[in-house]
Amino acid sequence: MSLLTDIGIILAYFALIISVGLWCGRGSQSVESLAVGGRKIPWWAVLASLIAAEVSAATFLGAPGEGFELRNFTYAPLAIGAILGRVMVSYVFIKPYYDYRVISIYEFLQIRFGVKTKNAASLIFLFTRVLASGTRLYIAAVILVLGVELLTGAPLTLTREFLIYVSALTVITLLTCLYTALGGIKAVVWTDLIQATLMFGSILAAIYMLASRIDGCWSSLTAAIERPAVFDGGANLRDILGNGYTLWAAFFGATFVTMATHGTDQDMVQRMLTAKNYHRSRLAVIASGLADIPIVACFLLVGILLYIFYQQHPDPNLPDKNPHVFAYYILHELPAGVRGILVAGLFATTMGSLSTALNALSTSFVQDWYVPYFRGAADREQVSVMRRATVAFAVALIAVGALTAWVVLTVPKSRIIPIVLGVFGYTYGPLLGVFLVGMLTKRRGSETGNLIAIVSGLLAVTFFSGLYTNLPLLFGNPAWPRPGWLPPLAFPWWITLGTLVTLAVSLCWRTPKEKP
Repeated sequence: MSLLTDIGIILAYFALIISVGLWCGRGSQSVESLAVGGRKIPWWAVLASLIAAEVSAATFLGAPGEGFELRNFTYAPLAIGAILGRVMVSYVFIKPYYDYRVISIYEFLQIRFGVKTKNAASLIFLFTRVLASGTRLYIAAVILVLGVELLTGAPLTLTREFLIYVSALTVITLLTCLYTALGGIKAVVWTDLIQATLMFGSILAAIYMLASRIDGCWSSLTAAIERPAVFDGGANLRDILGNGYTLWAAFFGATFVTMATHGTDQDMVQRMLTAKNYHRSRLAVIASGLADIPIVACFLLVGILLYIFYQQHPDPNLPDKNPHVFAYYILHELPAGVRGILVAGLFATTMGSLSTALNALSTSFVQDWYVPYFRGAADREQVSVMRRATVAFAVALIAVGALTAWVVLTVPKSRIIPIVLGVFGYTYGPLLGVFLVGMLTKRRGSETGNLIAIVSGLLAVTFFSGLYTNLPLLFGNPAWPRPGWLPPLAFPWWITLGTLVTLAVSLCWRTPKEKP
């Protein structure tokens, strides 16, 4: 009976989200309506949508995993840079997007530089977003795999576990694709509001349930928290660049990361463009940054409380994979009903970030590629193409999610958050560099210079991140040793390096006089 209660809650959640998504998206029969909702959505709904997109399943399970492993709030100070980055986005990027009435933000680069720069930026986004969103997607299936193990009473074989992953992420993606393809961005934003509420409510419920079962909760918590390395600040430049969790990374590295993800990624910017004007869009963006600190702190607190709980209540079957610990706790320790709400909260985080990714991918494809090269296409045809593209990208995300699941199954000690952030660390720096040249200068940068700059930024990050040392692994050979003179570069610094190199190279070219 308890299992039926949980299943009923989860099914009710799916029914609510799909119904609300389809209802909100009624009448969306133009590309502008599907992509930016006619720019009529209230700022507070945009705020909730931004939060829902940022808090993916990777955060829902990965951040508690970080707290469980590190037993401190090391990851939280990166939110400092997130606020600074949002302020930059609000006052540098958003107004030009509104001034030019762009639907795909890469249209700005065509206006400023030309078609080649726009196409290069759009390709980077499409490639990176498919990889990043697909990587996050598999995580929602973790709890279903553990649930099957709980029901069967025995560990699953590798093949059966992989098949459960693929089945689960396929169902979640197709359900999200249904209301996203038909309802567009309005369906995305209003369902995100529900999903953000459920997500935060469920994580608060988890904190309460954990605290109520820990003896001497406050004293145990203060004793368990370890001094984070972030306060060391780095003894020298090598230490600073090699550690992603320092105050240097929080103030500088995370600022560049946020500028890239919130200023040059169609996924995040598209929902900002649904507000009535750039003033209200700014308000939503900055408020989402302020909300990041308590949200991230709550997720990390869950991880620390999990560590204390299992110290007081040892469990020999606790998963080896840190991101699985929270899912294991939900299934084994929570009562019926509460367990269903937490599982629904996990699905909410997945669908919230997935829906906007699908909408952004299809929007970029139609506006940057289909419309320019099929100029005779009527608006109704564009809407049809956009919906079909949503389905096609859903299939691509399922494929990437399945591949990610296989990799994680074969490498049990994988830490989710560095993996997810690392996917876009190579490409978004060059993307941000080109946008900054276009936003901050009037006569610098050209088509040729931008392409050379983008390649230069990619090569710089590939080299200094040490990615090239792993190339022999593709052929079954041991990785090359990393040269001792090459300083390590933690993932928050990858985008910073790519941005600065791209910016420096692009500034060497002057914009042709015929450009306005």
